[in-house]
Amino acid sequence: MAANAFPLPALGDIVYCRFPESIGKPGPKPRPALVVGHATFADQTKGVVVAYGTSQGTNRLHSGGFLISLADGEAYRVAGLSDPTKFDLRQTQALPYTDEWFRVPPTPAHGQTPKLGILHPSLVRRAGAAYEREQEH
Repeated sequence: MAANAFPLPALGDIVYCRFPESIGKPGPKPRPALVVGHATFADQTKGVVVAYGTSQGTNRLHSGGFLISLADGEAYRVAGLSDPTKFDLRQTQALPYTDEWFRVPPTPAHGQTPKLGILHPSLVRRAGAAYEREQEH
């Protein structure tokens, strides 16, 4: 059965993604992921480059990581996250933007798409600093 594609999200969107734990295989559960790029695959399927997100171990950030937490107020709210979440710009994957890899969240605030929310403009500098730290290593 062919996967159904969703309309492509914008850079900075936070999506509900089955981020792979092994190469080529969707992860067992959807999690937040930050869209950091777009991709086109050899078969012309459109996709996105996403950075891994997790609500685990948010008190430990490594180079390339940044946190969105309740303390971020409005920025946390528009991210559409249910828990404080750290994103790791060291862990990115180009994935087809299809229902094999992405899911509509249980309470879809943006219609029948995988979009959870957006990276608020006030957090762009924080994400950029995490990216710069990663490039130094």
